[in-house]
Amino acid sequence: MLLPKIEIKKILYATDLSESARQALAYSVSLANFYNAGITIVHALEESPGMDAAIKYHVGPERWAEIKKENEHNARGAIMRKQHEDSPAMKAALKDFYKDVSEKFENQSFRLDEVVVKRGNPVDIIIEAAEKKNCDLIVMGTHGHGGLAQMMLGSTAQKVLKQAKVPVLVVRLPE
Repeated sequence: MLLPKIEIKKILYATDLSESARQALAYSVSLANFYNAGITIVHALEESPGMDAAIKYHVGPERWAEIKKENEHNARGAIMRKQHEDSPAMKAALKDFYKDVSEKFENQSFRLDEVVVKRGNPVDIIIEAAEKKNCDLIVMGTHGHGGLAQMMLGSTAQKVLKQAKVPVLVVRLPE
């Protein structure tokens, strides 16, 4: 039996700006380098009181302050959830973070195809973006929460696994 040749040209990297999402970034970049693929970064804006802190963690407080100053109205809207989809401030923050990652780590540069920031259900946004961008693979992190909460709600990663038409790599945060 011959195995089919695996070609990955476009990777969708879904991030919720958590530490496990950062771990998943390492896999996304490694696979992008191996396959010479581009990465589309997707972030869903959900109601979250810790969003400002998460952004600061990823881009640094100084750069986030600069972005907010440059795009004060847009950044405030993104944080306060008053703005519609496609926040320029959030896109700028994500682009800066991933540019910084590619510059700081030797042999870890990658081609950034696009940054998608939309408001809504993360599962729907991830699935829709993967289909619209013709991605060959979805890479995302998981918090690994189990028990009753997961049974009642299900995780974003589980739902993406069930609905995606392309392979999904779920990266669990190491202990």
